[in-house]
Amino acid sequence: MRTYLVVIDDSPEANLALRFAARRAARTGGGVAVLAIIPPQDFVAFGGVQATIEAEAREHAEQLAEGAAKAIEEEASIKAQIMIKSGKPAEVVREVIGDQDEIAALVLATAASGAPGPLVSHFTGQDAGTLPCPVMLVPGGIDIARLDALS
Repeated sequence: MRTYLVVIDDSPEANLALRFAARRAARTGGGVAVLAIIPPQDFVAFGGVQATIEAEAREHAEQLAEGAAKAIEEEASIKAQIMIKSGKPAEVVREVIGDQDEIAALVLATAASGAPGPLVSHFTGQDAGTLPCPVMLVPGGIDIARLDALS
């Protein structure tokens, strides 16, 4: 089955990418995979403190992914695949795409203004053209009605 991969985080653009992917998957008979990434910690705290920080980060990622999956089910009546991974975001995305042949496209959205975001910059800059699937970019400033019409 054709699956659209969406990386979910707290940004408004992630919700745009999610909506586009859900509607596109419903229209094409595909699926959606939601990936929440737990980035590496910038510092190492003492054992118990570090474990608490990591547990909180995992819990937050799980909540984001579950919320995204619920939104997909409500929007498109599709049960999303949820993945929670730890690591550097671009490396995790590349690994997930490499491990799952059914991923047909990576769906990302740009910020409404300013820099496009680190994953967009990475996969349209230095790593452009190296993925085994297309990268679909949703403009962050797009009107929801326009997004819905296009998807």
